[in-house]
Amino acid sequence: MDIPTLEPLPFDAPWDYELRIPRDPRSPRIARLTLRAVLGDHGLAELTDRAELLATELATNAVRHTDGPALLRFQWLHPVLRVSVGDTRPSLPLVPGHRPVRTALHAENGRGLLILDVLADRWGGCGTGDEHPGKTIWFELALTKPEPEPSAA
Repeated sequence: MDIPTLEPLPFDAPWDYELRIPRDPRSPRIARLTLRAVLGDHGLAELTDRAELLATELATNAVRHTDGPALLRFQWLHPVLRVSVGDTRPSLPLVPGHRPVRTALHAENGRGLLILDVLADRWGGCGTGDEHPGKTIWFELALTKPEPEPSAA
């Protein structure tokens, strides 16, 4: 029986990865490394630094401020990457501008949404409903280069 050769998806083909992380201080790093591997293998190095920083902020918030676990989702719909983090805490965070910016800038924590607001092309959040209380916060980054970068794999 011949096994067909598996070819990589075309650059503009949609894809979707999910990673469930426990409430553990190592989880944001694992999420960041996983995202870097996914984006690198798909030729999306242009988006990697911003995506890593923003995903790490969201994963850290999920680990620190919920009872765990969290679900990270990386979705590509050419030319947009969407990263979302779902967690078990139903309350949505404050939107930048709804509290004094000076406090957030000088605080040692609590700047994640300000960073998200500055670096993401779009972002938002929503509750997950009564059956499974929690929320999902997401961000999108759009590709600006028309051609993929060669895969390191």
